Amino acid sequence: MNNILKFLKIIAILEGISYLLFGITMPLKKMYNFHLPNKIVGMTHGILFIMYIILVLINSRKQAWSIKTQIYLYLASIIPFGTFIAEKKILNNEHRN
Repeated sequence: MNNILKFLKIIAILEGISYLLFGITMPLKKMYNFHLPNKIVGMTHGILFIMYIILVLINSRKQAWSIKTQIYLYLASIIPFGTFIAEKKILNNEHRN
């Protein structure tokens, strides 16, 4: 497996975790007026999201992925648990090819 694809798989998992952490930090922000965790998770998630999108773009050119695969990977970044599923079903299959 090339290093860029391996890095994409790691970022996909981290981006998914950061997205799910909003489920904890948003209630803290809204119900308890505790903003700091949400700011930290928000910034981290934003950076990981941008890295994920860029890495999908780079890998799609390097791996010659179909438009369908690219669309699935981009959509995965905006759906809860999407990057976990993409990593398992799409990116692991790319590793085997």
